Amino acid sequence: MARTTTTPRLRKTSAKKLAQEAAMTPDFPLELPLLPIRDNVHFPGIIFPLFVGREKSVRALDEAMAGSQHILLAAQRQVATEDPDPEELHEIGIVAEIIQILKVPDGTVRVMLEGKERVRVTEWLQTDPFFRVTLEPLVIAPVQALEAEALMRAVVGQFEQIANTAKNIPPEVVVTLLNIDEPGSLADHVAWHLPSLRVETKQELLETLDPQERLQKLSLLLTKEFEILQIQKNIRSRVEKEMGETQREFLLREQLKAIQQELGERDERQGEVDEYRTKAEEAKMPPEVAERVSKEIDRLEKMPFGVPEGVVIRTYLDTLLALPWSVTSVETLDVAAAEAILDEDHYGLPKVKERVLEFLAVRQLSGTLKGPIICFVGPPGVGKTSLGKSIARALGRKFVRISLGGVRDESEIRGHRRTYIGALPGRIIQGLKQAGTRNPVFMLDEIDKMGSDFRGDPSSALLEALDPAQNNEFSDHYLEVPFDLSEVMFITTANLLDPIPPALRDRMEVIGFTGYTEEEKLHIAQDFLIPKQIKEHGLTELQLSIPEDSIRQIIREHTREAGVRNFERELAALCRKVARRVAQGSTAPVTVSSAEIREFLGHQKHHYGVMEEQDEIGAATGLVYTESGGDVISIEVSVMPGKDGRLILTGQLGDVMKESAQAAMSYVRSRAEMLCLDANFNERLEIHVHVPAGAVPKDGPSAGITLATALASALTGRAVRKDIAMTGEITLRGRVLPIGGLKEKVLAAHRAGIRTIILPQENEKDLEDLPGNIREEMKFECVTHADQVLKMALLEKL
Repeated sequence: MARTTTTPRLRKTSAKKLAQEAAMTPDFPLELPLLPIRDNVHFPGIIFPLFVGREKSVRALDEAMAGSQHILLAAQRQVATEDPDPEELHEIGIVAEIIQILKVPDGTVRVMLEGKERVRVTEWLQTDPFFRVTLEPLVIAPVQALEAEALMRAVVGQFEQIANTAKNIPPEVVVTLLNIDEPGSLADHVAWHLPSLRVETKQELLETLDPQERLQKLSLLLTKEFEILQIQKNIRSRVEKEMGETQREFLLREQLKAIQQELGERDERQGEVDEYRTKAEEAKMPPEVAERVSKEIDRLEKMPFGVPEGVVIRTYLDTLLALPWSVTSVETLDVAAAEAILDEDHYGLPKVKERVLEFLAVRQLSGTLKGPIICFVGPPGVGKTSLGKSIARALGRKFVRISLGGVRDESEIRGHRRTYIGALPGRIIQGLKQAGTRNPVFMLDEIDKMGSDFRGDPSSALLEALDPAQNNEFSDHYLEVPFDLSEVMFITTANLLDPIPPALRDRMEVIGFTGYTEEEKLHIAQDFLIPKQIKEHGLTELQLSIPEDSIRQIIREHTREAGVRNFERELAALCRKVARRVAQGSTAPVTVSSAEIREFLGHQKHHYGVMEEQDEIGAATGLVYTESGGDVISIEVSVMPGKDGRLILTGQLGDVMKESAQAAMSYVRSRAEMLCLDANFNERLEIHVHVPAGAVPKDGPSAGITLATALASALTGRAVRKDIAMTGEITLRGRVLPIGGLKEKVLAAHRAGIRTIILPQENEKDLEDLPGNIREEMKFECVTHADQVLKMALLEKL
């Protein structure tokens, strides 16, 4: 029964398979010689010529002619390969029938072929003396009639647009395409007749067996090709128009030149060249620069009028001739007059003024001295930039300022090379051109805020300009000739020294600007700011007066800064309020009191530390230094029952200050016997240290002895004297190390009403920087060990 049911099925299946095989049987052998194609891909249904010159290819043709007159064509993967291996040939190609063959006397063969069908190589039978392979025909996928018809119309329309635009496709090709009604054949014909397609793209179309997919790919390629042709057409028309105008202008100018010569009039071009030569002689340039200028003028003279390169040469010559090659400002070498000018413009700043006057003195005695490179470092608003202007005025020199904040491109310093369109010299050369002299005071502002990226590092470009040993031959990319910067007095400014690269920092003489003290701000306001603001607001000193107490109140309660920039804004606000009253008809003079300050400027904005009202246990007064000056803080310690002896630190402390607190705690534990404490007191206590103003970050080691004093006070129950403030770093052994910002810290203590300060012994030399009246009113206790601090600061138990 199994045999009777299965046998008919086997017969039925075999018959169906035989029918399919009969329908798919090609009219060419499945074993053919192969001809490699070097620089093209051919498609079925197209008759085309082919020139064959390689020996292996000629033998393959001879073998095909001796057989079925069919040959397999396969494209090479690399066009330059002379003798490809099987791996270097695409496995999908076409079978072509040889229609005609003609041997040429030079050994090559011209053959006419007709593409028949897409096939795939299945096996390589031989590679010498020619390729022979077995192959299999590829099955073409069926198409959907409506979608295929739409794609065919779209492709024919696109091809017709390209043919009309390109002008290199014969019109009869379009007619031929209109008569093709089979999708696959249409796609093959369009791909064959599109000359701009690359070999790889044609091979991809050949390997696409679905006619609809092939038409879709072809439609995208035709769209891209049409866009490219349109762009080429626009460019060609624009170039032809410009060339036409240039030629017309050239002919007209030549005619005008001939007419001017006949009339004996001056030639405009020659006049321009003569003017350049005259300026070059008057500029008194160095020999190598003069030679370069002469060559550029000769080039301009020989160049036709209207050539774009002529504009570049004119701009270059204008820049070179405008530079101050031999022009210098007449310096004022009177040291006393220069000192008077500096004192007139700025209050204080003795170190900076002293350095400038030293330069003048040496210049006066020696007659020659290279310009110094000075770096002013200090917080904002302390007068770094304005002092540069005063130095220029004191020296009798021109002043040039450029801001380097945010500069990231090296070309900003050294300039762009002339090969670039719109190239310009760097900021230094432009500044000298603006100054008109070769010895100005040149300020490079915000040098610490430069950056660097893929365009270069501007700080590295400054190394040459700011090096006195080599800036006499500064090279700008645009000029391409050296320029002497040795007589320029460079002044750079920065808020911080750390961001400046070490190599650049090493070339500069750094002068630090500390913040102004309250006394200095008072004098600055009385001598400079108040008269300036009264004048700018159209007032007189009879209409507005600000007493000293009111000035101090504004400084303390409405500003918190190292400089005077915000302080000047507050004074300007006062003047505006008074100016409004005067404008409204008030004639009464205004003397600013505490009430007027609250009325005009509002309530107190800032609070400075003050002396504690009474002696406290667990609270010690320390001194801190910030960007806005010094201040007084109270460090608080609370002791609570606990088991693990944990030390809690709060108040937004930095890592250094936390470590300082740990060191202070270890010191107190090591002095337990001296302080009459149990040796294991920490095992049953929990200690909390807090530094008020918790929203303000704090860091640094200078609060070490203050932390140790507050800890010792809280653990022993002995109060800390309220009239003592202290500052100093502490070590595990109790040594007191030096700190910075002593001047600002002392002034903050004086302002808070504290008259006794404990400080490290090594900072005693810094007391010379304090104003004389402060040194007389204050008492300074210089210590070397924390034991001395505890004896002075802690009171005995009652």
